[in-house]
Amino acid sequence: MQLQDALYNWLSIKKVAEARPDDYAAQQTYVFFDEILLEDHHIEKIEVKKDHVMYTIHYWIQGDEQTKQFPIGLIDALLRSIEAEV
Repeated sequence: MQLQDALYNWLSIKKVAEARPDDYAAQQTYVFFDEILLEDHHIEKIEVKKDHVMYTIHYWIQGDEQTKQFPIGLIDALLRSIEAEV
């Protein structure tokens, strides 16, 4: 899985897992993507910031800080979809 896809999936499910702490599947999926970032992409540290338009992910690989941005609507779509089904 490409790093950008892994970060997108990780952040999307992170939002779901935070909003639904009793959702076992969401929690397990979050752990799965967290492991992908750690084991496959060697991310040492990760931070998320949100402004009025974007989520910005700051992450470090071998001490080098990098960033990726995703629109809020894109990331929050999974949570909205799940909540609409409940």
